[in-house]
Amino acid sequence: MPKDAPVNAGALLEVVPLGPRQRVSEMQAKLHRWAVADPGRRFDDLFNLVHDPATLIVAFDRVAGNRGARTAGVDDLTVADVEERIGVPGFLDDLRTQLKTGAFRALPVREKKIPKPGGSGKVRRLGIPVIADRVVQAALKLVLEPIFEADFRPVSYGSGPTGGLRTQLPRFTSSGPADTAGSWTRTSRRASTISNTPR
Repeated sequence: MPKDAPVNAGALLEVVPLGPRQRVSEMQAKLHRWAVADPGRRFDDLFNLVHDPATLIVAFDRVAGNRGARTAGVDDLTVADVEERIGVPGFLDDLRTQLKTGAFRALPVREKKIPKPGGSGKVRRLGIPVIADRVVQAALKLVLEPIFEADFRPVSYGSGPTGGLRTQLPRFTSSGPADTAGSWTRTSRRASTISNTPR
């Protein structure tokens, strides 16, 4: 093709279907944008996003990628069992139908006692939901998180995508209450110094 050949500007671009991850990412970006632009916005019809096939696929992938994927709930199914015995498409289609029709009901969690850290001999209870419940929880998180994240301020640390208190402590530490103008004194300290300080 010669270098001076005109571009075929009238040709339609081939429409490439978006993959599930990209569709969910764009949905999340749109929800976040709307939530930031209008803090009082009422989000109707979010449930359709929860049982959207792309959302359920991404939710299942997240559940399958967790360490708990090898652990079964009260139905004795692990992620590997779902993949091998039922098949992921069939499992997600059935789950989607249950969600759409309102027939979905969460099952009781399987309870397991695990030792508390520190070797004290004490145990804590761990609730293990079934795979379907975990997928629904992950789908809800995918849809609701971008809306609620819009309400957080940049100084709202502790839990969130940027990490916990330990990772944020070096950035901002208030040295006292706000003055009448509403400004805070900013000091920077190393997290290790503060965490190793005797209480």
